Amino acid sequence: MKEIKKISCTLGSLLNDHVSLINNDISYTNRVLNFNLSLEQYDQLSKYVKTIGVTHRFTDVINRFKTPANETPPGFRVECGLEANGVLKADLVRDIAYDKNGKRRPTNVLFSADSANPYEILPVSKIVANLTCNPGIIYDLFINNPKANIGNQYKTRDEVMEEIGRIMGPGTDISVELNDPFGKSETEIIEEVEKFKEMLSEYRLVIKVPHTGPVTKDNVSQLLTGNKKLARSYQEVTTEGAFWGHNMALMLKEKGYRVNFTLMFEPYQTALAMQAKPYFINCFIRQRAMQSGIMDQCLKQYQATHNPKYIENIREMFLDKDYLTMDQAQTDLLTIKKMAEEMLSYRHYHDVEGSDGLDSVRHTLRVFKNSNLDESKLIICSMEGEFNYPDIDKLLVEKEFEDLVHRVIVTAEPKYLARFTSCNHVVSYQRRFMNAANGEK
Repeated sequence: MKEIKKISCTLGSLLNDHVSLINNDISYTNRVLNFNLSLEQYDQLSKYVKTIGVTHRFTDVINRFKTPANETPPGFRVECGLEANGVLKADLVRDIAYDKNGKRRPTNVLFSADSANPYEILPVSKIVANLTCNPGIIYDLFINNPKANIGNQYKTRDEVMEEIGRIMGPGTDISVELNDPFGKSETEIIEEVEKFKEMLSEYRLVIKVPHTGPVTKDNVSQLLTGNKKLARSYQEVTTEGAFWGHNMALMLKEKGYRVNFTLMFEPYQTALAMQAKPYFINCFIRQRAMQSGIMDQCLKQYQATHNPKYIENIREMFLDKDYLTMDQAQTDLLTIKKMAEEMLSYRHYHDVEGSDGLDSVRHTLRVFKNSNLDESKLIICSMEGEFNYPDIDKLLVEKEFEDLVHRVIVTAEPKYLARFTSCNHVVSYQRRFMNAANGEK
């Protein structure tokens, strides 16, 4: 006799002469009767369950997303709760790690698209679990870009977001950033958020809240006029101004909204960001790694030649990238050299911890291990070049982080992600196959 390795039980297995479906819920409950239970769960539940039904949220999700019969939508996991008098109710809980019918997505690591271009989003709509955009993506890269916004079909942010919601369906979270996090009152912010909620539903909506640093409602106009430079150093913050974004995130959290806390570049931002109880936090990769590379190259050239122009080049970059204010344009070169060396040391640029530009990712994942926010996820974002994504891919199979990959989302422009579906051998083998097929004809 063959050994029985596994006994299969389902929610429907509980039904018998003494256990029935709640009449009003039958069309909904039928969608989950084939969901698996362990033998232990079946044994425990069979002692108590008298009727099986669904929650109000279950019916709302099914109806809102016009889910086909006998299915549950992607982006939700099924959970059951035992209520008074033996009533077992199935619920749908928001979880983008799940595909339709309560099945897990293919990998624990999830993917996301950085785009507000409906034409670009369509080919990845079944692949990604999240979409993120900001005013730069919406206006600069799409609405005001005639090459992208074909025929000027889309004229407002709301038109774009409604179309994105239609394309992405229920399984994808959609992160939307406020147009102006500085000049609006709390009431005005909530009004803007409520409009997004009406468009996308509370199930899909995530509000992007930025770190604000030294930028406040009193000086943000400096970024819009003249040389568009802030007169204040990024280190010269006020307590109220620096925690403006944190407190906005907390306010939205308290009102029931999920927050994508964005503009995170340095590892030291992570632990303080977690105090805002975000749904998503971020590690921006590209800009920081590229600037580290420039510093490293200039320092090596200076060491080889002792030509001060290479340190001057670092100073120019520091001015351009807001490490220095324009008032600090004449900072002495020894100070500039020391600043660059200290930054490269902090960023582990010359060791395995950060030579790939991913020290902030490693640090953030370690912070996750010591946090009490089990639902928070890390978005690794802002990628460029041949090695950013491959290096991230390698990091996510490192032994140290194997228990955290389910909390990681990799996001990029769809075209960048598409690049890594291919390699040279694809062309070589397609040549062989197509020529073989052509000869057959």
